[in-house]
Amino acid sequence: MSASPEFVAYVREQLAALGPLADGKFFGGHAFKHGGTQFAMVMGNTLYFCVNDQTRSKYEQAGSEAFSYATKNGRVQVRKYFSAPAELFEDSAELLRWTNEAIAAAKGAR
Repeated sequence: MSASPEFVAYVREQLAALGPLADGKFFGGHAFKHGGTQFAMVMGNTLYFCVNDQTRSKYEQAGSEAFSYATKNGRVQVRKYFSAPAELFEDSAELLRWTNEAIAAAKGAR
């Protein structure tokens, strides 16, 4: 599912407090980068954050799901990216905390 331009603009607005972010399209999605490192992506109307072994359980406990896509051989899960809990968009400070964790996870994965 392609990234919704309206949702991408909304996410960009919500993350403006982080300062300059690079973002752009890729294979139907939209990537967000900080300091040259991709830490998030949008597919459809879903924001996915980069996770690592320390943060993945937080997402699982929140009911988030790993990014996945269909292939001719079945579904593939990308456990590096998990959906951001919807309630984060109701609390900008909490959204920025999770975003900073995603940035740290992405930079640690390089």
